[in-house]
Amino acid sequence: MHEIVIDTETTGLDPTDGHRVVEIGAVVLINHCLTGQMFHCYLWPERATPAGAFAVHGLSAEFLADKPLFGDVADEFLAFVGNARISLRKLVGI
Repeated sequence: MHEIVIDTETTGLDPTDGHRVVEIGAVVLINHCLTGQMFHCYLWPERATPAGAFAVHGLSAEFLADKPLFGDVADEFLAFVGNARISLRKLVGI
């Protein structure tokens, strides 16, 4: 089984309040084993990082200010994912 495991960090949990993804990490698994293929990027959310989100991931607006917008990496990310099964999990120790 070909599977992509994705982990994200955000500015918060409600996109209707302007919260956005600030980091995407993804790895490819085949038959539940790591293949070494990975995708990683930081993203500029076009907003300040709330204190609560910063406490979780430590990604400040200053650090993210020169990073691309999601639209700038969307095609690359979609190409990486392809038609694989997607799992959202916390990537611990990878």
